[in-house]
Amino acid sequence: MPMVLVVGSSNIDLVASVDRLPNRGETVLGYHFAQSFGGKGANQAVAAARAGGDVTFLSMLGADANGLLIEQHLATQGLSRPVLLRDAEAPTGVAMILVDHNGENQIAVVPGSNGRLTPVAVRQHRELMVGVRVLLVQMEIPMETVREALSLAKAHGLTTILNPAPAAPVPSDLLRLVDVLTPNETEAHALTGSSDPAEAARILTGRGVGTIIVTCGAAGALMISGHEATRVPGYVVESIDSTGAGDAFNGVLACAMAEGAPITSAIERANAAGALATTGRGAQESLPTKDDIERLCRSKATRMGTA
Repeated sequence: MPMVLVVGSSNIDLVASVDRLPNRGETVLGYHFAQSFGGKGANQAVAAARAGGDVTFLSMLGADANGLLIEQHLATQGLSRPVLLRDAEAPTGVAMILVDHNGENQIAVVPGSNGRLTPVAVRQHRELMVGVRVLLVQMEIPMETVREALSLAKAHGLTTILNPAPAAPVPSDLLRLVDVLTPNETEAHALTGSSDPAEAARILTGRGVGTIIVTCGAAGALMISGHEATRVPGYVVESIDSTGAGDAFNGVLACAMAEGAPITSAIERANAAGALATTGRGAQESLPTKDDIERLCRSKATRMGTA
């Protein structure tokens, strides 16, 4: 089985469905509320496991009821080794999500205990990298912890994937530890100042990243590696909630790369996973299985630009 280590966040998601997203300073009425499980780290770990990966997950929870809920939930999600640390001083992370009838969303995250996942904690658990092929990390944990995880992974010979979400400035010395960077269009703009995904990707390769994959929603993804640019089409589906789509993409990409799939094939599978995740509500609830992904990949008529 493909071996993936995910280091990242765990949250409880509070999701409100609204007719439209509010403007600045505006209050809108919602028509549905749900509490679910999220956090980019946990979402991506579960996505990789559902895609068939042998997944280890390192995260920091609070010593509270939400932390216990997450621990009990992740024990049922097929992770090979969930390593869930506890911090007695900070509450478990929470995300507040608004979703409109088109599936678009607005999200505010309160990191809580995720901010207590320190470089020391990662070093103390560096044995988790033994035998692993791919490290996947995001930015809902401290930047210095991201750096430590990437540095240790490179020392152990792992392929490193950084999903730079939520968007924040990333130092060039940290980017040089990244084999594959996976921003969406908004994050690519935030990292480079360019609104053109191709230009943004080339700027980032110039800062030391080996491969850039810019996810472009239903349009698929743009990959730039060296001087070569490749567009991998997306899939046409009936989207109702985009929450978790990027996490589905990243988890399945990591799983496919750990499996040894060619990079364009890995992106194709990740595009399918991201599309399928938009067809259900919530983050982890909507993550697709390996069979779901393979079925959509075989349905060539549903690919953008091929129908």
